[in-house]
Amino acid sequence: MPGSGALWQFSAMPQTNESLERVFREEYGRIIATLIRLSGSFDLAEESLQEAFASALADWEQNGVPRNPAAWLTTVGHRKLLDVLRREKTKKDKQAEIQYSTETKSALNEISENLPESSEAYPDDRLRLIFTCCHPAIGRDAQIALTLRTLGGLTTTEIARAFLLPETTLAQRLVRAKAKIQKAGIPYEIPSLELLPERLSSVQTVIYLIFNEGYSATAGEQLVRRDLCAESIRLGRVLCDLIPDHPENLGLLALLLLQDSRRQARTDANGDLVTLEEQDRSRWDAEEIAEGLAFLDRSLRLMKIGAYQLQASIAAEHATAKSASETDWARIVGLYENLFRIIPSPIVALNHAAAVAMSQGYEKGLALAEAAGASEQLDEYPLYHAARADLLRRLGRGQEASRAYHRALELTTNRVERRYLKRRLREVEFQATPGPPQR
Repeated sequence: MPGSGALWQFSAMPQTNESLERVFREEYGRIIATLIRLSGSFDLAEESLQEAFASALADWEQNGVPRNPAAWLTTVGHRKLLDVLRREKTKKDKQAEIQYSTETKSALNEISENLPESSEAYPDDRLRLIFTCCHPAIGRDAQIALTLRTLGGLTTTEIARAFLLPETTLAQRLVRAKAKIQKAGIPYEIPSLELLPERLSSVQTVIYLIFNEGYSATAGEQLVRRDLCAESIRLGRVLCDLIPDHPENLGLLALLLLQDSRRQARTDANGDLVTLEEQDRSRWDAEEIAEGLAFLDRSLRLMKIGAYQLQASIAAEHATAKSASETDWARIVGLYENLFRIIPSPIVALNHAAAVAMSQGYEKGLALAEAAGASEQLDEYPLYHAARADLLRRLGRGQEASRAYHRALELTTNRVERRYLKRRLREVEFQATPGPPQR
């Protein structure tokens, strides 16, 4: 499925392909979370769901797409789990298999008969999955990567880019994390209230990164994956219900809502990328902005400022500016400086540099951007090269901008972003081309 991170390749009729891709985008996280709950194994759940999708290819093409595709896949996935266990008789004693089979068949019958049309069936399974992945026995980076791989359906390549890590390193972390959960018998549950704080930060990060991938997809034909944006906001709401009046939970949800409010304006009628300063602000979602601002206000009243509240405050500056020219860039610079004190990362430094460029001049912004990249941690980060190219373009340094755009293109796999970069590249190359000699 292009851009979905799935392992399956389709060659069926277009209608079947379209239905499978839609179910994957919208329901993958819920189905895999349910299968992991039943099996207690990430690998078994993934294998079973893969086989269920393969079965759907043949069955749906012959018999048509079922009324509830997600329920169909969940049911078949359950059956595949039982098949896998039967094939592993030599590894498990007969009594354990009978017990598992009985429990799973009971759950299978309940699900297949009662699963509603809404994707909200078993809403807590996804949150249980996040808390399981974020157990303190697992390294923080591995916690987040495993959740993104499993719940978000992102590929190892996509997650490695988000972490600025080699793909092989990220893959090894995923394998070790799953083995740790299996070997240590980490329970698949939301922990008791007194144990929540030790996992909360990782859970917040996972929800944030799921949204980021939805808001600006690493690969594929579309810039935005609405399913991931909606899922992260849903999980953010559940987290706020689970731990009310936690300032960073509220700040995170405020950030997601304020960012998501601009989603519709990020592409034009042709599906091409529209930058923030060029967006039609009448297309921004006023209700989401109002709700986001309300959550931000609640979080700030608790007088304990954190990273998500600062990022939400930055988003609020954009959301409340009537036009790009009225944006309070000086305040945004100050907010990024405070954020850098909490998260001293090169990406925060890069964003700070972009804000400085808009408030204090492109030359100063470019110097700060290049300072952020001096550690070479951003060498494989396409947005670094794209941001640098944009500043060089604005400064009229076309040849340098051209080289930076070429580097950004080498690293960018999303088709919409690639079209934008190619358009900018053509512009700077045209400007750099000398005209005919004057007579």
